Amino acid sequence: MTLTKADLVNRLCERNILTKPEAVKAVETVIELIKQRLESGEDVLISSFGKFNVKDKRARRGRNPHTGEELILAPRRVVTFRPSGVLRKKINEGES
Repeated sequence: MTLTKADLVNRLCERNILTKPEAVKAVETVIELIKQRLESGEDVLISSFGKFNVKDKRARRGRNPHTGEELILAPRRVVTFRPSGVLRKKINEGES
C-alpha cells in the first residue's frame, strides 16, 4: 500500500491534531522543506526514521536496451535513503 500526502493529512485530522486546512499546509511545508534541502545538496536526517542523502553520479557509458546503441549517460544527482536503526528494527520485527 502506498502512503500519499492525502493519507498523511487524513491521519492528522483523524487524531484531532490539526484541522484539514492546517494539516494540508503542514504536510506541504514539511515536503517543501525537504525538497529545498535536497536540491541544495544537503542531507536530510529525520531522527528514528532515516537519512536522505544526495549523491553525485559521474558520466558513464551505457546502451539503449531496445537498439543496443552505445551512448554516454550524463552526470547526475540522485537521492538515496538509509533507514535508521530504529526503523530497521521495527521493519524486521514483523518478519518471522
